[in-house]
Amino acid sequence: MAEFIKLYPRNPDLKRLRHVAEVLRNGGLVIYPTDTVYGLGCDIHNARAVERVTRLKGIRPQKAEFSFICFDLSHISDYAKVSNSAFKLMKKALPGPFTFVLETNNRVPKSLNANRKTIGIRVPDNDIPRHLVQELGNPIITTSIRDDDDIIEYSTDPELIFEKFQNLVDVVIDGGYGQNIPSTIVDATTDDFVIIRQGLGDLEAYL
Repeated sequence: MAEFIKLYPRNPDLKRLRHVAEVLRNGGLVIYPTDTVYGLGCDIHNARAVERVTRLKGIRPQKAEFSFICFDLSHISDYAKVSNSAFKLMKKALPGPFTFVLETNNRVPKSLNANRKTIGIRVPDNDIPRHLVQELGNPIITTSIRDDDDIIEYSTDPELIFEKFQNLVDVVIDGGYGQNIPSTIVDATTDDFVIIRQGLGDLEAYL
């Protein structure tokens, strides 16, 4: 059964964060809050954990389109090609409720589908996932926790999320109620900055 760990979005407990980072390091799956919806993730370098996530989501690994959560922009050039314009925009908009889609470079782990040409990058305005990444030492993959309800698309109550996933993941972090609007996805592979999905973030405020 998963651990249910309470953390606060501002100044989360370092000892608990280190424990969760160790779970990730050992191939565990963790559900955590972001500045939008709750996410499910694992260490990007653990192929077996990535496979567990794809199984849980019911998708084939080759079809998976996960995003990375990074601590800040310093991680991003390790995995993606970023133009000067895109970097300036991301610097203004992040941390925030955006996913920026960028071209990958050859350092993206092979377990995340070697044929992928793009990757989504998230730097959420929530200290829990960001400091988790900082403690782990590298990004985590992230995918949204969806609800079975036809009306509510995303699960927002951490206790209900725990009930549903307690036998499928290793840790569920209770960071309070989540949003039910996802991040705004922006195609930043060119300097046209096309919105793929309008979510919580207002890109116009940063252009």
